[in-house]
Amino acid sequence: MKKIKFSPEERSALVESIQTYFREELEQDIGAIPAELLMQFFAEEMAGYFYNRGLYDSQAVLMKEMDNITDAIYSLEQKTKLVRG
Repeated sequence: MKKIKFSPEERSALVESIQTYFREELEQDIGAIPAELLMQFFAEEMAGYFYNRGLYDSQAVLMKEMDNITDAIYSLEQKTKLVRG
């Protein structure tokens, strides 16, 4: 998997989110640099799990849509004496 690169705006939003989480849930302040290091750790060590889950979810949606398309095509079939096999 290619290394994930975030834009400066995304990095800023992620760091702010980590800081907010620490402040509100853990009642601890965390600086921008430690929050960014934590974000980098998650991006490097755990991003693959989230990425793969997104792929699996996308594949499930695609398969469902393919089933719908297949059903729609079958509904267009004309009756004939030929039995499909």
